[in-house]
Amino acid sequence: MSAKLKFMRHKHARALAVAAGLCIAGLQPAQAQGPGQGQTFQTMAPSAILMDAETGSVLFEKAADQTVTPASTVKVMTAEIVFRELKEGRLRLTDEFHVSDNAWRMGGAGSRGSSMFAQLNSRIRVEDLLRGLLIVSGNDAGIILAEGLSGTEAAFAEKMTQRARELGLKNLHFRNAWGKDDPGQKVTARDMALLADHVVRAYPEYYRYFSEREFTWGKTRQQNRNPLLGMDIGADGLKTGNIDDASGYGLIGSAVQNNQRLILAIYGLRNAKDRAEEARKILLWGFRSFESKALFDAGETIGAARLYGGAQTEVSLVSAKAVRILAPRGSTDKLTGKIVYNGPIAAPVAAGQDVARLKIFRGNALSLDLPLNAGESVDIGPLYKRAYDAGMELGAGLFRKLASKN
Repeated sequence: MSAKLKFMRHKHARALAVAAGLCIAGLQPAQAQGPGQGQTFQTMAPSAILMDAETGSVLFEKAADQTVTPASTVKVMTAEIVFRELKEGRLRLTDEFHVSDNAWRMGGAGSRGSSMFAQLNSRIRVEDLLRGLLIVSGNDAGIILAEGLSGTEAAFAEKMTQRARELGLKNLHFRNAWGKDDPGQKVTARDMALLADHVVRAYPEYYRYFSEREFTWGKTRQQNRNPLLGMDIGADGLKTGNIDDASGYGLIGSAVQNNQRLILAIYGLRNAKDRAEEARKILLWGFRSFESKALFDAGETIGAARLYGGAQTEVSLVSAKAVRILAPRGSTDKLTGKIVYNGPIAAPVAAGQDVARLKIFRGNALSLDLPLNAGESVDIGPLYKRAYDAGMELGAGLFRKLASKN
């Protein structure tokens, strides 16, 4: 282990947290700051976040939790739904969907938006629709997929939002599958970056469609709209988006250099040129400015959580994978961290069960957030132990109630 945690227990029984003072070389606040406040990197993007895929470390953020209009970047969520259907066997790449009048009018050539130019009343294979969606950002492809899977685009949009919640992305709200401006369709840069990370990890066999350079449908040949793919920086996805004044120019991107993958989300740029240049600048800065630091080995005890009614009073907490964080080269700043769980946790607890989360901060910015598992199984304790814990919990509850009135 490269770092030691010193724990302080908070006295709140229900929302019990364990605070950890963690010292490690090479970390500084990721939150964007004004001149003279120590910020060494700036971007003109109004909202941005850069993450390391392996560690989950946030390398840079600026208004990353501010809601924005996503435009065509919502197609990453549309693709996630389709990928999942394919992976779980409910859909095949060779299945065909019908091109409805709605899809043709709303997303076709006459709509003046991005289109794969699907013909009215034709049938198109899912694989071709995916290419139309992800390579040329076809609005018609998004509508066809939505209608083919859910009957209506509105029903599919509800599924998109529901799926986001299942993935823990509470700040994604969808109203359509292709990025049409809608006051109820809002996202944050942070949650879109997390969505992109999930797509890369969960669907490697389908993620490749994002990196294809061109797509021809009928007699129309179109280039991939992602400007990063032609920059020789290791980019292999994901999506661009813009709706003039409604959203500005946004991009969800990913690139790999020296076996390190970075994921970027930026929103609100003034034009396509600024979007491309800022995205490239941020990614290259991330690759050049950070190095990996080990905090804990996989399976190493990080802390402990209090148990209710168990054969023992605590259960050790471990991470299923090695805990690492990206650190700015040459810096000697400190990290702070805490273990968070709702407790005490009721026994029995099985080894490997998710029971807590480890949160590590650089300054006020959350840099790492990952699950912690029970390090061993703990059975229900004897009757007297459960009675004792119940009494202690009742007393703590009464104390909290009295304290809240004062």
